[in-house]
Amino acid sequence: MTSLQLFHRRHMPGGANVPHFKNTTECATALLPTPSKVCIPMQQHIGAPCEPVVKVGETVKAGQLIGDSPSPVSAPIHASISGKVTAIDEILMPFGAKCTSVTITSDGENTVDETLQPPEIKDREDFLNAIRASGLVGLGGAGFPTSVKLNPKNIQEVNTLIINGAECEPFITSDYREFMENADDVIEGILLVQKFLEMKEVYIGIENNKPEAIKLMTKKLANYPEINVVTLKSRYPQGAEKVLIYEVSGKVVPEGKLPADVGVLVMNVASIGFLNRYCKTGIPLISKRLTIDGAAISHHKNIRVPIGTMISDVAEYCGGYSQPVKKILMGGPMMGTALYTDDFPILKQNNAILFLGEENLPKHNHQTACIRCGRCVRACPMSLMPLEVERAYKQNDISALQSLKVGICMECGSCEYSCPAKRPLVSTMRLSKQAVRTATPK
Repeated sequence: MTSLQLFHRRHMPGGANVPHFKNTTECATALLPTPSKVCIPMQQHIGAPCEPVVKVGETVKAGQLIGDSPSPVSAPIHASISGKVTAIDEILMPFGAKCTSVTITSDGENTVDETLQPPEIKDREDFLNAIRASGLVGLGGAGFPTSVKLNPKNIQEVNTLIINGAECEPFITSDYREFMENADDVIEGILLVQKFLEMKEVYIGIENNKPEAIKLMTKKLANYPEINVVTLKSRYPQGAEKVLIYEVSGKVVPEGKLPADVGVLVMNVASIGFLNRYCKTGIPLISKRLTIDGAAISHHKNIRVPIGTMISDVAEYCGGYSQPVKKILMGGPMMGTALYTDDFPILKQNNAILFLGEENLPKHNHQTACIRCGRCVRACPMSLMPLEVERAYKQNDISALQSLKVGICMECGSCEYSCPAKRPLVSTMRLSKQAVRTATPK
């Protein structure tokens, strides 16, 4: 099946026509010089945090294991530079919780651990063990341990792999650069997953505002008829997992279910590219490509940085601040996380740091009364009714919240973006979900 045959086959309801602002599309990835220190949190994934396996004063090398957990839902963490462990203390994460972090002061050598070797993979178990040892988590933002995602209980019933290259958030182009700079890694990574997980169908979803990536991947896959490039309509939130699955395969992931329950696995393009590089080199996940953008930063770039690099060092490398910074975001403006300081490290799942200036912020953001125009309902890709959820939440009506299916909200922000009254609908949806979880017996 060709890209043309799949285009316009089906479309999600709702969504938002957000501006693209893809200023760094043609910015090849630059390499950040080794920073003087890195601060590596032990919580960089969904699941149990890692515990340090190194001590203060210990010398480490790049790629060396520094944190791990016996929990089945976790991913090991490795030193991203060589040097000395100078601190093990707590760090305040953006979501408000504290976790342990390991600070490494660089020795200036950036020496790679000589014990690292490409993994020997003979079967599915070896493959999954290798993925866990690599420290790979979902690099599209969620941070779910990849070894867990690729090992669902019903693996025999899963036969479709979807590569997420939609990159629908404004500003971000790091996934696009993965296609343009590492297309062969992406293809070879797909072939590895196909081989060891026995995937019969593979689709690569790319929005139509990235024609060069579509052209390149289609050309390179000419001899791989089982791998299909799917041209997606450029509309936010096209890259959301459930939306992407529907657009590409027509399958609907029910409330409370996972993609594997409908026979599908989804991987971000950066994740699949890294997977191939790890299997070739044995070097774990110790660096990350980021898009750096926003009106408050002097130079817009795509850069590769050691994990744990301080955001202040990233800003300095990009020429410093050109105007007062009004907001710093990890990720895009729709679903990104706001930071209270640039004295915070880069995490595995980060794909962009945005330094927003005055011109990037809404000109009119004053909240007014709901006028019941219904735009939030039309914008919701999950066909929810945010205005009714808001009413039920204010009345603490848990039964109504459950009936309104608030649990399937992705918190994509399409409703709030579309609301002329500037209601804080995402916060309300988030609080409503929490209210339902708290009230529901486990």
